[in-house]
Amino acid sequence: MSGNTIGKLFTVTTCGESHGPGYLCIVDGCPPGLALSEADLQIDLDRRKPGQSRHVSQRREDDLVRIMSGVFEGRTTGTPIGLLIENQDQRSRDYSDIQDVFRPGHADYTYQQKYGIRDYRGGGRASARETCMRVAAGAIAKKYLKECNGTLIRGYLAQLGPLAIDFKDWQTVEANPFFCPDPERVQELEDYMDRLRKDGNSVGARINVIASQVPVGLGEPIFDRLDADIAKAMMGINAVKAVELGAGFACVSQKGDEHRDEMTPAGFLSNHAGGVLGGISTGQDIVVSIALKPTSSIRIPGRSINRKGEAAIVATKGRHDPCVGIRATPIAEAMLALVLMDHFLRQRGQNADVDSVTPVIPGSV
Repeated sequence: MSGNTIGKLFTVTTCGESHGPGYLCIVDGCPPGLALSEADLQIDLDRRKPGQSRHVSQRREDDLVRIMSGVFEGRTTGTPIGLLIENQDQRSRDYSDIQDVFRPGHADYTYQQKYGIRDYRGGGRASARETCMRVAAGAIAKKYLKECNGTLIRGYLAQLGPLAIDFKDWQTVEANPFFCPDPERVQELEDYMDRLRKDGNSVGARINVIASQVPVGLGEPIFDRLDADIAKAMMGINAVKAVELGAGFACVSQKGDEHRDEMTPAGFLSNHAGGVLGGISTGQDIVVSIALKPTSSIRIPGRSINRKGEAAIVATKGRHDPCVGIRATPIAEAMLALVLMDHFLRQRGQNADVDSVTPVIPGSV
């Protein structure tokens, strides 16, 4: 199986399955000298892990990460960083009923058709549990970018089902299980999810991620455009069905004099482009929005087929997230960090000596 590595200079390769012994990750290309400990990675892993509220999967995993290589006396050595997270709370018996039946809306059918074999327990390799390693690797990238450039990468829940949420402040985001930026909406989200869980159904979500203090010049046209790589990374997150940068689909209804981000010596007057022009970062905030579908693992019976192609009815058991978007914020942050880290190293390697006569203008007025 190919396609398990992201990046060119800062590469991340993961392996493991939902009900296997655990997950492994190799982070290659991290510069030497970065102060790094397991505690640095655990912060974001704790934000992502299941079982932290009644609104997410009740699978109990500590997601404790171990650094196996690439760090000596508290600093990165420049050699590959090996990471390990062991699975602790597999309940494979919950999946015995779907051993020979395909869950609609899942990767069961496509994995079977592509490989002729599949690990049906919890989705195997297709499980969103794999994102624990992306979050761990992303924490390394976030730390390096912050220390080197002051880059800050943060995300929040912008919509849960029909409930759109306006941004109020960042402190609120970390003070509730939804990563909701408006304290006055948290109870509404609690009530909505309680009703949804009682009905045995699921719902989608929208996550916004913003990277500030991003250097000008990241991105490699034509085929390695920064926005293209961001979109690819975000679409690689389980359940993501759409990605927007800046104004996104709203640009369709905008006029040219509205959408263009006019510039003054004091800074940009808007950021409809989301911080990327011509595939290259402008120095403005990079603004990304992702849409996650409602999970298909629900108690409501649905029509499907078995391995013989015969009609079947599927009602999913197991411990599943009624809204996968609730835990997706740190995952989206990690994927954005991995892309920015890779492009930062590429820019530094190729263009470190470039001295433009044009001054860098502020990100916004």
